[in-house]
Amino acid sequence: FDLTRRAFDAVRSEYNAILNRIRYAPILYVDETSIHVQGEKYWIWIFATQSEIFFVIRKSRGMKVLTEVLTRKFKGIIVCDGWKPYAKFTNRLQRCWAHLLRESKDLAEKFEEAIPLHEALKALYESLTNALESDPPPEMRMNLWNLARVELTQWIMKEYPLEKIQKFIGKISNGFNYWFTFIINPSVEPTNNRAERALRPQVVLRKIFGTLRNEKGTSIHERIMTMLATWGQNGLDCLQMLTAKLTS
Repeated sequence: FDLTRRAFDAVRSEYNAILNRIRYAPILYVDETSIHVQGEKYWIWIFATQSEIFFVIRKSRGMKVLTEVLTRKFKGIIVCDGWKPYAKFTNRLQRCWAHLLRESKDLAEKFEEAIPLHEALKALYESLTNALESDPPPEMRMNLWNLARVELTQWIMKEYPLEKIQKFIGKISNGFNYWFTFIINPSVEPTNNRAERALRPQVVLRKIFGTLRNEKGTSIHERIMTMLATWGQNGLDCLQMLTAKLTS
């Protein structure tokens, strides 16, 4: 335990530097998953860029965590799922297409009426990602953006007899302005796979240790995990880096 406390202190300034970079990131991939602290449900939040991965553990899954971590000055684009606090926090969003297509596929497997909708969404996504592979100029991107919105509107406006499909259409409609940010902004990815991938080791750890023991344990966990994940993301040797921090 003393070693983890020492490591916690040794990486403080670098952890704070990562937090500062996250706050000024032009594009941020954000996700959250549950974790237990003393048997109570908490949330581990991840904020990821191409070069940083930042974790915090909080009791809340609400907007106040976004406000605390990113502050109201955050001007970047957030790539995320459809969890409501994101849209309350900012209108600069890209909703995750992987989530959308998983959900439409699930509906199509259960209800025949959902098959055309799933196939249309999948075809729309594939045609857009294919068209963007050549990195078209801004005017062509704008044209694609307009066409995509028209196409999606046509599917939203159709009549759907089943309540589950209606509910799904409601989700698409509520996030309408956030599905196509990636068309206009070349650096924005259309899925939140970056954050989901970085969260996976936390899901594995959760299965191994079950619950964190106390608040101090959560602070140590979020700080050490931030450093290990960020070093790993940048191709650095985590053990070597941590040893250097402890012996400097």
